[in-house]
Amino acid sequence: MLDVADHAFTTRDLLLTDDAAEWVAVADLMHVVPGRLRLIRQVHGAAVTIVRRGSEAPPARPEADVIVSDDDRSAIGVRVADCAPILIADRRLGVVAAAHAGWRGTVQRAAAAAVESLTRAFGSSPSDLIAAIGPCLGACCGEVGEEVVQAFYEAGHAGADVDRWFTSGPTPKPYLDLARANADQLRDAGVRADSIHVSALCTKTHAGLLHSYRKDGAAAGRMVGVIKP
Repeated sequence: MLDVADHAFTTRDLLLTDDAAEWVAVADLMHVVPGRLRLIRQVHGAAVTIVRRGSEAPPARPEADVIVSDDDRSAIGVRVADCAPILIADRRLGVVAAAHAGWRGTVQRAAAAAVESLTRAFGSSPSDLIAAIGPCLGACCGEVGEEVVQAFYEAGHAGADVDRWFTSGPTPKPYLDLARANADQLRDAGVRADSIHVSALCTKTHAGLLHSYRKDGAAAGRMVGVIKP
């Protein structure tokens, strides 16, 4: 996992984008200035970047799919459209994490990487963490190829877990329960089961309200999961 400083959009960066007003609204909602909205360049992995209190952002976003922070002047976030946004907070220390977990990130245990990074970087105890898994592609619509199932086995996931995470559906292909897989990985990383909250909303099923790449392809918008210490 990477342990590098993260990038914050500057106000000028935000104002040069078509959706500048939305990013400013997100910053306002989180009570931070736009330049303190920290985002990452997501690559469907489990690399971690750390935002430390008092640190300055470099000029380019690092490649990562997990971001952790103790900087109460900043908000951190991940962008999704079918992948699972996972937000984690330490009730004792106040430090936070955000993870982006599609099937590739789930294979690589991105949720567990977030828990481990909070523990390593800030001294969190997993039992003090509370986690929320936002809307993502549900088991009802999570059709994948057999190669995805094989990827989980090759990454060392237990057979019992893989059997639980993949179900049958309307086609002969396997269907991945993305939220369940990530909830199980959080629990296995030490987060209490009663501290893991799952939205249970499928992005494709509710594509009229939520953004879904499966439904709209390249035309799909993006949602953002945001949290701050």
